[in-house]
Amino acid sequence: MIGLSRLEKSYGGRTLFDDVSLQLNAGSRYGLVGANGSGKSTLLKIIAKDEAPTSGAVTIPREARLGVLRQDRFLDDRAVILDLAMMGDTVVWEALCKQRRIVDNGADASDLADIEDVIRVHDGYTLEARASAVLDGLGIPLAIQKQPLSTLSGGFKLRVLLAQVLVAGPDVLLLDEPTNHLDILSIRWLETFLLDYEGCALVISHDQRFLEAIATHILDVDYGTVELYTGGYASFAVEKRATRERKEAEIARTQKIIADKRAFVDRFGAKASKAKQAQSRLKQIEKIEVEELVESSRAAPLFQFPIERPSGKEVLELTGITKAYGEKKVLKGVSLVIRRGERVAILGANGLGKSTLLKIVVRRLGADAGEVRWGYEARHGYFAQDHGDLLTDPKATPLGLMKAACPTEPEFVVRGRLGRVLFSGGEVNKRISTLSGGEAARLVFARIMAEKANVLILDEPTNHLDMESIEALAEGLKAYEGTLFFVSHDRAFVSALATRIVEVTEDGFRDRPGTYEGYLADAGDDHLDIDAVVLKAKKERRADTRSAKTRSDVRDETP
Repeated sequence: MIGLSRLEKSYGGRTLFDDVSLQLNAGSRYGLVGANGSGKSTLLKIIAKDEAPTSGAVTIPREARLGVLRQDRFLDDRAVILDLAMMGDTVVWEALCKQRRIVDNGADASDLADIEDVIRVHDGYTLEARASAVLDGLGIPLAIQKQPLSTLSGGFKLRVLLAQVLVAGPDVLLLDEPTNHLDILSIRWLETFLLDYEGCALVISHDQRFLEAIATHILDVDYGTVELYTGGYASFAVEKRATRERKEAEIARTQKIIADKRAFVDRFGAKASKAKQAQSRLKQIEKIEVEELVESSRAAPLFQFPIERPSGKEVLELTGITKAYGEKKVLKGVSLVIRRGERVAILGANGLGKSTLLKIVVRRLGADAGEVRWGYEARHGYFAQDHGDLLTDPKATPLGLMKAACPTEPEFVVRGRLGRVLFSGGEVNKRISTLSGGEAARLVFARIMAEKANVLILDEPTNHLDMESIEALAEGLKAYEGTLFFVSHDRAFVSALATRIVEVTEDGFRDRPGTYEGYLADAGDDHLDIDAVVLKAKKERRADTRSAKTRSDVRDETP
């Protein structure tokens, strides 16, 4: 399906990857992984023909249709949401528009039969049902699908972009971080969609469980090349580590052989009786080749969250918290008590008030009703989704921001704090406005670590972080001795940390002490059970197809 031949991409003196030759096949789903900046998105752009390689070639059959999720693409805010999704299937959409113009305007109908043939051949009369089902699966319900795009927030607009790509029915899917801005329910739906997909899919994601669920292969961008591994993310991680350790052990053995021969030469080279043997060993050393291991592009920050002093036993009490935006009530009488040492994860669909609740808790937003009471000696650190507070001064730098956060510390200590989150050398003087999402997130955590808070309030903390940073953050929070209250759609992250699950639903909050796995076990056939999701999705698709077929039959019989 896709052939990569001796592909190379360089920028100036830096080579992202070189000599990449791979065959990517239909029916396979490739998880594309690597550190931020390693070249994952660049490789996707080269395959999509959005960017040219430095050398080498990409071959894709001419008739193959590509579906590409581009995060930087914008849609018309005035357009109807459902129409935008349907536009993904360009052939059918254009045929339907021509048909509508002929019927509505009484224009020359000589081409109408040909247009209807195109619609019928491409299953066009099911397009509206298919597009509607995809939007609904991505968390955009039927009730608002006929409204203009402007009614949606930025994150939901990206879901419409994703729907447009999926509705197109492409032979090749190229998805760059498709789970960004998706809640757990929509991620589950996307998993089931991809598991049924019969084409060739390349997916960039930092969500380990998502990759484990959908990937048949892993493409690892590291060591200046791209390596193909068969299997999911977990087996890839084990195999890659074992391969690296094996190479390191082989190099160590070779170096010991060289050292032993060199020691013999140094000891006996001057003795006439041993001179011949010493010369022989020198020649042997010259023939030995030691493989040079390329340094990995992956680097993990060090997250450590000390606390200045413990809080009291009851850290936070919420009583009757209510909040509405216009006529939409997102929080309805929420009452919770969080105790010292708990790690409370808030789960649920987007738009139900999870982030709003955290903003009310840290007093960045007022509640319409109810009360927030912090406990004795409770001091909180807050991680927001957007990091907007960092950008108040566009000329600010990481070093300047951290100096302001740690005014009594000498500069070398402040630089050390930045070094732990992978800011070194001249990077500490970069303008904050130029930082990537991952860099900004690491900087926020550096500031939070300096605050020594005994309560951490985290809103989607893994957004924009690469896998190494997510794993390091999870390890740092496991060792944290304070209280954790967080929102996350990353199930591996929630599973690693949560001791209590609070699920937000349309009907209110469901509060369950225990781990994420325990929560899923208790949920049974709930929407978070992947097998139930698969079954439900298939039933809905069959129902949508039958409904669309009925509409198609009615149209066919209309004179």
